[in-house]
Amino acid sequence: MSFWRKQVIDFALDRETQAAIEEQRAWINREPANPKCYYHLAQLYRVAFKPDEALGLLLEAVRLDADFADAHASLAEIYVLRDDYPSAWRHARLAEANGIPRVVEMLIRNEVTPT
Repeated sequence: MSFWRKQVIDFALDRETQAAIEEQRAWINREPANPKCYYHLAQLYRVAFKPDEALGLLLEAVRLDADFADAHASLAEIYVLRDDYPSAWRHARLAEANGIPRVVEMLIRNEVTPT
């Protein structure tokens, strides 16, 4: 990895991501019942390669709003990466039922079976 990539670009991206994470945490403190702030923080954790943290936040988002299609779609994607296909299908179907069919389409296209 080049000096510029490692020392300058990645450092700047990490700082920006951390600043965005802090903003989302503050939003959660202001509006703890708002599922969108948990969803947005989860997306930042996914970018930061922290899938366990993202998973917990997404589960909280769908606990707060069972019809939150974007959160269900993200959960399905995380579960696919964990080879937990029954959970992936469950959340993909919930996302589809709420207007986001892309994860079900991806699972079908890649011949992922629910069991």
